[in-house]
Amino acid sequence: MIFKAISNSYCQHTRRNCIGHLKDHLQLHIQVPVINSVQYSSSAASVFALLLFSQRLTRVSTPLISQIRGHQHSDSKSEHSDKEDSKEPEVMPKPSISEALKKAKTEAAWGLFVADSLAMPVHWYYNPDDIVSDYGSWLKGYIAPNAKHPSSILRLSAVDGSGRGSTSSSNSLIGSVILHDKLKYWNGSASSNHYHQGMKAGDNTLNAVMALHEMQTMNRVDHDLIKPERDVRGAVLADYVSFMTTPGSHNDTYAESFHRAFFKDWVPAGEPKTEEEILEFAETRSKEMMKGRPDSQLAVIGSLVPAIPWVIRNAHKSEKECAQSVVDFVKLTHPVPSLIQFVDTYARLLHAVINGKDLKAEVLRVLSHSILGGPANRDKILQILDSAESIPRGTEERLELYQIMTGRLGSACYIEGALSSLLFLALEFHNDFEGGVLANANCGGENCHRGAALGALLAASAVNHGSEVPAKLKDGLHSLKGGIEVAVKEMNEGF
Repeated sequence: MIFKAISNSYCQHTRRNCIGHLKDHLQLHIQVPVINSVQYSSSAASVFALLLFSQRLTRVSTPLISQIRGHQHSDSKSEHSDKEDSKEPEVMPKPSISEALKKAKTEAAWGLFVADSLAMPVHWYYNPDDIVSDYGSWLKGYIAPNAKHPSSILRLSAVDGSGRGSTSSSNSLIGSVILHDKLKYWNGSASSNHYHQGMKAGDNTLNAVMALHEMQTMNRVDHDLIKPERDVRGAVLADYVSFMTTPGSHNDTYAESFHRAFFKDWVPAGEPKTEEEILEFAETRSKEMMKGRPDSQLAVIGSLVPAIPWVIRNAHKSEKECAQSVVDFVKLTHPVPSLIQFVDTYARLLHAVINGKDLKAEVLRVLSHSILGGPANRDKILQILDSAESIPRGTEERLELYQIMTGRLGSACYIEGALSSLLFLALEFHNDFEGGVLANANCGGENCHRGAALGALLAASAVNHGSEVPAKLKDGLHSLKGGIEVAVKEMNEGF
């Protein structure tokens, strides 16, 4: 156990017990189980003792809260409209893009890939202490994953669709349609196979690979940003189907539920191949699924990773236009009604920061939104951060706080909790890209996809503060590095 014992009067409180008390006394909005069980250090103890034994407040007053009181966030239904696409013009004029916007778009892309790769070795480590047990220390940079994972449930994942299920189905997608040489890790005798088996330090997970393919396709089919979005969606989906069904096109072991669900429906639809066929298939499927019983396995933070390239592509447009474009694509891959408002919210946030708005102020605005618990939940998060100022930054005790809070807000994949954790980290590290993405990795849980979305925000924010993603982190990427360099260069050429 790496954490020091604390005073006798407090040492009986494990991390699980303390979170239970936080639930009772602070009434944070998100309901997520916590499985960690470690003792607090003495520095952290004072903060949590204050929180545990303070009177429940109906209105919290802190220095941070006083800065943003009175700011109202619109909850109007028009912001999350689920209407059919309006008819787009056949060709739009080529936009003018400033150097500042080009720089922010570039860094946001790098931030996605860096954060995803840093977290990859400890993806879905729900007990953060296992990170130190398996790798000898908290992560400080890129490393390759171990072959074994302490809490892997890969063998419980369905090979023929979303969620959990059979690993020996005659209709297995894994090994025949996608992930062509990876079935042995899904249905083998070993019960603890890592989700990213055999990947190297600096490699990226499948959703990040998909995001790069999206950027490359956008550059190829509509570099000048003049074509209708529907045409570009068709090209992106056609490329997605091609690379997912081509053996050896990527080196990841795991495909989350939305990939498996998509191809489960794609096969009986006749395996459409052309852009128009695939787009019509995806649109028809989306309309049916949006009206039917939702697949909760698709309402996840992983949806934000393939959403980010659409924010970057449309960052020159209005916030509303950009968010609509993002939603229109995500509905084709993740057709779940409850997800859309979260995707819309994140798209607007990233659009704002890429366009120069202050990340901290924007996060405080988003945390006020009713879908995330509203101002009361925001104020409780701020109360914790204010109290935590007694714990020095960069210490294990401070990291301990982040681990507890992401576990409490939501360390799993489901969108409400995961986005709350992402915003908590974005608020804490609004001007510290490297610190933020490393803290995210060391918090465990669904840290790859949460990290990709966080990394894009922190990287765009860095540009607004006259900085960028550190060169050492860009250089440390492995299999996608060259592709990213070309993609961001081509994206900005000619503007």
